[in-house]
Amino acid sequence: MPDPSAIQEMFTRVAPRYDRANRVLSLGFDHGWRKQLVRAVARHDPRDVLDLATGSGDVAFALTGNLPVEARVVGMDFCQPMLDQAEARREASADPRLRGIRFMIGDGLAIPLPDSSQDALTIAFGIRNMADRPTAMAEFRRVLRPNGWLHILEFSQPWRGFAPLYYAYLRWIAPRIAGWITGVPSAYDYLGYSIRDFPDHVAMQRELSDAGFDSVRILRMTMGIVALHSARKPGAQVAP
Repeated sequence: MPDPSAIQEMFTRVAPRYDRANRVLSLGFDHGWRKQLVRAVARHDPRDVLDLATGSGDVAFALTGNLPVEARVVGMDFCQPMLDQAEARREASADPRLRGIRFMIGDGLAIPLPDSSQDALTIAFGIRNMADRPTAMAEFRRVLRPNGWLHILEFSQPWRGFAPLYYAYLRWIAPRIAGWITGVPSAYDYLGYSIRDFPDHVAMQRELSDAGFDSVRILRMTMGIVALHSARKPGAQVAP
């Protein structure tokens, strides 16, 4: 599992050019991936939404722009320089709704929110960086209300025929491009091996079930390199 202090240092170093690197490395597909995430969240009409590992706020901004006006979105991250980027984007926005997003520091292994306080929790490309996934999933379940939904957008394992080309891209090409953009190629060496070591969509479904979630739905995208897992925290049992 990743070392939290190393992950925090890595994101601190890439924060100023993180968004630009993502757009280039994903060939622009990241916009479509987030769009599918927002659609999945909106399907359940949540009012309180936590976007964990919010980074520079891409998902938080997309959620706020597409959910009902009464929805409250909190963006949380454990790396303050990334939150500084998100807050600068919020302040620069001309959309008053986007200015209403609340950004706060917080760790996914000990979320500083009350039990059963959120209707939905999103985490995009963040659970791969958690030092202890079972603990993180227990925290996700704790802060969700009964019948609340967890949405995990994350890299996954590609279709078998595409895998050799994809892994070659991650190993040889992505770090060079990212190093040119951010000046920190080592951060994107980490990207490659963290993706290769991450569970596929079937194993992630099993982890969610083991963590006490049900109704798991999986959407694989872009030849399987990304998967969106949506899972429900079961509601309270009604006595007969």
